[in-house]
Amino acid sequence: MGSDTEAEKSIQKEKKKYAITLAPIAKPLAGKKLQKRTFKLIQKAAGKKCLKRGVKEVVKSIRRNQKGLCVIAGNISPIDVITHLPILCEEHGIPYVYVPSKEDLAQAGATKRPTCCVLVMLKPAKGELAVDELEKLKTDYEQVSEDIKELASTVI
Repeated sequence: MGSDTEAEKSIQKEKKKYAITLAPIAKPLAGKKLQKRTFKLIQKAAGKKCLKRGVKEVVKSIRRNQKGLCVIAGNISPIDVITHLPILCEEHGIPYVYVPSKEDLAQAGATKRPTCCVLVMLKPAKGELAVDELEKLKTDYEQVSEDIKELASTVI
């Protein structure tokens, strides 16, 4: 009577999997639509080698005045690892947004290891992009950037 079928157990596991505890500072948090667009942008940037992954790389790039779009995971523990990032981004005029899951962020960034944050840049680390590839990346980048700035203005 009280036993669950395999299908019910798998559904319960899925619900537990997505029960994410967000950090209290995770604002502005991207909605579903903005998350989807942001993850697509991250996938494109990862394919073109225009992505910095992890707190150390992102902070180093921001301090070297490289412009980009910072995406931070909202379920980081301990939270002290990322508390300085929003302040750093604001000082350098870089738009930033939180997404709920570090696992989803890593998947979009083409890594298996969960990632705290990524910095999407328009210039690759080495070499140059073709003009048409740069234009595609730039239009997606600008669209997501505008959405993030709009979201940030409603939060403040």
